[in-house]
Amino acid sequence: MIDTTAAEENGVTARYEESGGERLLTFSVDGATATVAQNVDGYAMLKVRSGPTGDELERYYGFDMALDHAAELLGVAVGDLPVPEAAADMGM
Repeated sequence: MIDTTAAEENGVTARYEESGGERLLTFSVDGATATVAQNVDGYAMLKVRSGPTGDELERYYGFDMALDHAAELLGVAVGDLPVPEAAADMGM
């Protein structure tokens, strides 16, 4: 069975989970993390944090904007961020 909640590409690891009423997509590279969070109903703005329980840094309507910010925090290109299948509909 393929794991639709995790992915790894270009040295970046991504993990998707649902916890505490939120959908969390956490990226890790070289010890740094960035998390994109959304409520489990999927209609609220996306929050970018320094990690799953980190402080909120910014809110976005679009998933692509949230990914761009996460990539910036990690010092990688947005195209280097793998998005697990389970998280592909975040921000829609």
